[in-house]
Amino acid sequence: MMDYTSLISKTAREIKPSGIRRFFDIANTMEGVISLGVGEPDFRTPWQIRSAGIRSLEASATRYTANSGLLKLREEISRYTQRKLGLKYDPTDEVLVTVGGSEAIDMTVRAVIDPGDEVIIPEPSFVCYDPITRLAGGVPKIVSTREEDGFKLTPSALKAAISERTKLLVLPYPSNPTGAVMTREELYEIGEVLRDTNILVLSDEIYSELTFGRPHTSPAEIESLYERTIIINGFSKAFSMTGWRLGYALGPKPIIKAITKLHQFAIMCAPTTSQHAAIEALRSCDDKVREMVEEYDARRKLIVRGFCELGLNCTEPMGAFYAFPSIKSTGLSSEEFCERLLYSQKVALVPGSAFGAAGEGYVRASYCYSLMHIKEALRRIGVFLEELRS
Repeated sequence: MMDYTSLISKTAREIKPSGIRRFFDIANTMEGVISLGVGEPDFRTPWQIRSAGIRSLEASATRYTANSGLLKLREEISRYTQRKLGLKYDPTDEVLVTVGGSEAIDMTVRAVIDPGDEVIIPEPSFVCYDPITRLAGGVPKIVSTREEDGFKLTPSALKAAISERTKLLVLPYPSNPTGAVMTREELYEIGEVLRDTNILVLSDEIYSELTFGRPHTSPAEIESLYERTIIINGFSKAFSMTGWRLGYALGPKPIIKAITKLHQFAIMCAPTTSQHAAIEALRSCDDKVREMVEEYDARRKLIVRGFCELGLNCTEPMGAFYAFPSIKSTGLSSEEFCERLLYSQKVALVPGSAFGAAGEGYVRASYCYSLMHIKEALRRIGVFLEELRS
């Protein structure tokens, strides 16, 4: 009889499953659940994007593209980045089209990390950075961010985390799950810490279009960070194209060349239909993105006000589409809070601990839902809190 346990790699065995999925799996077995759990836009992909994809299929444009992606798309990404950030990237060898931002993150880490290299990861943050680092043989160096610092990486915390083995810093802003945004001034201070080092920066900017009150600043806009930054972005969040699975990486030519080499063997190329649709997204959908951001802003204000009125302190998120209220006052752990809320009032949230130990004492609530949906969820959470107090 096969001993499958012994055949699975030690790294694969030791990596914990995503803490996000457990509560979704429970919720899927229950009727009448109100979820604030999914980080997926509830808007349809704009029609002109869908139409461009349909036209490409009608024209039988269904063959492999170049490994790096359609040149027209890479040119459009380059123009878009210059328009949004004022940065120039050569579409021939400084732009790579990937299968979602997730593949771009994975290939970047694999391309630069050797066994034993350290990767600095601020937490709470998206769940993939730690396991991807481990799969590459790297060592995650976790830096816990604090609510009193707005869940942002501070220069002092970064400096304390750097060692001789540090190879890469992940800057996951705007942040999932906290909604934190790094300002130009704050990024400048990070750049000063890194100025005389040989440390690269992986800047995950998938939520770059979803900021409130100020435009997004990329680390690559900072002089001391430009030459060391690999920008990761994609179409899922801003253009409501999650299922199209399309992202991209921008950065120094030698780094993009190495990432592309791994991408050739692992993936071949990103989906052709999605690439044709993405060209249209970058060319003509600024107004659609603005409309979605305005709606998210209204939802953001509602959910933050709602949590605060319920007695759950909630730092104002300035980007992405998540609120990260504190539930410490309840005396429950993040998992206990979410599990009891789910069974008591059929509201699904994500425990903050799913995003690292620094997330304990918080829960993530997505506002990718209608105002009516959010109001009902808040009402039920209020009932649950009254139950806890009685």
